[in-house]
Amino acid sequence: MDIKYINSRENLSGIYSVDAISDFLFEHLQEYGDPKSQIISCLDFAMGINGGLGGFTVIATDGDKIIGVVIVNKTGMGGYIPENILVYIATHNGYRGKGVGKALMLEAIKQSEGDIALHVEKDNPARFLYEKLGFTNPYLEMRLKKK
Repeated sequence: MDIKYINSRENLSGIYSVDAISDFLFEHLQEYGDPKSQIISCLDFAMGINGGLGGFTVIATDGDKIIGVVIVNKTGMGGYIPENILVYIATHNGYRGKGVGKALMLEAIKQSEGDIALHVEKDNPARFLYEKLGFTNPYLEMRLKKK
């Protein structure tokens, strides 16, 4: 397994395309995912495109095959809201339980300046990995969805 850190389109070229990364996430996030257009917007934000504040993407590969991806966006805040939000993380279905998710999370933690927030559904099995890595659930999130 190889881990690649990407924080700009320049770093991305020659490795994998935005479409390859968004296709991977769309397929492997399964019921926890979003439409490809939203995944691409998140990736652009992490690369500072279209007004994005930046962040980074970490890609795990096995040869030329993507086996895991994590995208972290900077929030532009600090202290009262974590400086980073882990928006997407997915591991290839055929590589689950083999340490890919943990390797991605450890690299994301290493590369982040400041605290990291993430949202995880209570029935998502990845929640246990996050807890093992020190993430806690101090708040109940509430959302108002405006139409």
